[in-house]
Amino acid sequence: MEPDGSDLIASGYDAFYSAWGRSPTLRRIWRQHITGLDFPEAFLHISFLSLAQLRSLTDGLNLAADQLLVDLACGAGGPGLWAAKESGARLIGVDLSPVAAERAAERAATVGMASRATFGQGTFEATGLVSGSADAAMTVDALQYAPDKERALGEIARILRPGGRFAFIAFELDAERIAGLPVWHDPVGDYRPLLERAGFRILRYEQIPGWQEDVAAGFGSIRNERDALEVELGEAAAAALILEASITLQLRPYSGHVFAITVR
Repeated sequence: MEPDGSDLIASGYDAFYSAWGRSPTLRRIWRQHITGLDFPEAFLHISFLSLAQLRSLTDGLNLAADQLLVDLACGAGGPGLWAAKESGARLIGVDLSPVAAERAAERAATVGMASRATFGQGTFEATGLVSGSADAAMTVDALQYAPDKERALGEIARILRPGGRFAFIAFELDAERIAGLPVWHDPVGDYRPLLERAGFRILRYEQIPGWQEDVAAGFGSIRNERDALEVELGEAAAAALILEASITLQLRPYSGHVFAITVR
């Protein structure tokens, strides 16, 4: 049986997160071109997210101390842990990759959040969380990979309490450019109609300035530093990262990069 897009993504990120933190080259590339030098080392990530954007996202969640934040497709946990630590919230992180969830749990311990943060395997469409249990939810640069975005947003609405907020950063997809590819199913060029159908009221929805340049600089540097990344990360992890960079640069699948704050 041919693997579907979720299988490809999960296997690639399992390989990558098994090698998480081992590459000074990747850390340098991301700090120089994407996060900026002011992003705290303990919360570094591989999303196209600056510290100023993370602050805005956290403010938009409107969390109070001890409320529950859910970070969907949490990866190694950096942005979600930062948001929870800054707001005093509790955190549940969910990721398709069990290896990513393990790395996130390890990181929670290093930043003093082990007693307030838990991580496990799950998907946008099936989080495994109780209905109405979350005060807020977030996701960064992952929603574009959800194979059924209407179901994903329905699941997010289900786990949020009435009045709970969902804030996200995600790429909008160009359907013509990705036709036939197994990775980007269900291309969405504007999330607003889906959000409204899922019962969300949109408070903010805007394009992130300069996103095209950021993608070109970050992924271009990854492709140029292939040899160093293979040595530092290992062939499997480097291959997953370089493949994503090469496909993105060649096909230009994204039509926008949006920052959104919504309320259920």
